Amino acid sequence: MAKRIRIRLVRSVIGRLPEQRRTVKALGLKKMNSTVEHDVNPVIMGMVNAVSHLVKVEEIN
Repeated sequence: MAKRIRIRLVRSVIGRLPEQRRTVKALGLKKMNSTVEHDVNPVIMGMVNAVSHLVKVEEIN
């Protein structure tokens, strides 16, 4: 079974670059403190790395 991560939007996208806004939206995050769960793969990890200053990531068992 693939590892999963929980991603939570902890900082606002107001005033951020359009690329960062699109990345947050592509991850499935909409409002502050919204959370989503994704399987760990290089694409998702790259997106998380691009907006790491806006999100909090935790591993799910």
